[in-house]
Formats: sequence, structure tokens, C-alpha cells
Amino acid sequence: MAGKAADFLEFASTRTGHLFRSACLLTGGDTHLAEDLVQETLGRMYVVWRRISRIDNPAAYAQTVLVRTFLSHQRRRSSGERPVSTLPEAAAAEGDAALRLALLDALSRLSPRDRAVLILRYWEDRSIEETSEALRASSSAVRTRSTRALGRLRTLLGGSLAEFAGR
Repeated sequence: MAGKAADFLEFASTRTGHLFRSACLLTGGDTHLAEDLVQETLGRMYVVWRRISRIDNPAAYAQTVLVRTFLSHQRRRSSGERPVSTLPEAAAAEGDAALRLALLDALSRLSPRDRAVLILRYWEDRSIEETSEALRASSSAVRTRSTRALGRLRTLLGGSLAEFAGR
């Protein structure tokens, strides 16, 4: 039993950062909700860790659990909760913060399922089949949603995308 717990702790410590980054993208930059989603995901993983550790790719399974947890949260979210339009001030990391904020803002304006499809397909670099399995949708539904979500994202970014591309 102690070996299984040690294995899980090692898995959790190596995957938490990546899960958190994916959760931040899913939540449109809401870091508090992202932390909650990661904790919920790791809790669910721990409960079934004995079975999961035999899976070929536990990291991909964790991403699937994260996305399903996010979608489940969106379905049951209280109507009184509203995301804020501006992010709190934080220390700027190296890189292009303006581009990152523009993308986070545009992602936050998409529906939860559209965000989930885009994150799985383009951030996680999953195939259409893997994405459809994670979302419990058909491959054609994932293709259609992906195309439409990218179109909405382009519309939301509008001229700001050309501004960032010129750099």
C-alpha cells in the first residue's frame, strides 16, 4: 500500500503543473477555480490509482478527468457566480504577456465545451479520436465543434491577432 501511495505522490508532483496550466486555459484564467479542478482531479485519481497505474498513459487519463471535472463543474455552477472581466494584477512572467492575456480573454468568452475541445486538440495535441473519447462525443461532433470554436476564436481576437502576428 505504501508503494502505491509513493507512486501516486510521484505522479501528482510531476503532473500538477501541467494539469494546472491546462485548467487555467479551460477556466479562462480563473486560477482559483483551476486549483480546485486540479485538486478534484488528483483526488479522483487517488481513489482509483491502483487501477489507473496499470493504464498505458496515466497522464492522458488525468487530462481526461480534468476536462470532465471542468465540464461537470460548468453544468452545476450556481447562476449567481459570474467571472470578472479583468484579471487581477500579477507579476509579469518572461514572454509575451499581452498575447497570453488576449488569448485567455478570448478563450474565456467561448462556451465550456468549445474551450475543452480546443484545449484537448491544440494544447494537449490530442487526436480527434482521443478528444471524442475524452468528451464522450462522436468524432464528427469534435471536428465540427473544433472548426466552429476556432472560427469564434478568430472572430473574438479580430485585429489583435494580426497585431501579435507581426511581432
